[in-house]
Amino acid sequence: MGLISIILIIFPSFFIQLFISGPMVIQSGALSLRIISFGFAFYGLGMVLVQALNGAGDTMTPTKINFFCFWILEIPLAYLLALQLNVGESGVYYSIVIAESFMAIAAIWFFRRGKWKLKKV
Repeated sequence: MGLISIILIIFPSFFIQLFISGPMVIQSGALSLRIISFGFAFYGLGMVLVQALNGAGDTMTPTKINFFCFWILEIPLAYLLALQLNVGESGVYYSIVIAESFMAIAAIWFFRRGKWKLKKV
């Protein structure tokens, strides 16, 4: 994920142009791809740990992490940044990176606590 994120941060327009040719869409897509790519390493780590908790039988913890990070953090933060603080579409993309990073940190914390080891499957 780290290598892919570096490539997408450096060359986002190239990859957007593979799918669409409109200059305004390419510009907007490249912006989103560049910003969101900064969170790929956290996204990958968070995804692995959340699914490890699921696989260990602790399904409630990932449910709570996802609910909090996406519904309580990401959506209101996107609204706040994009519309209230006038950051625009970049604010939405930043909210994705922030929520995914927070999800990874929460997953690390819950995984290291080790309560998943006590679950009977």
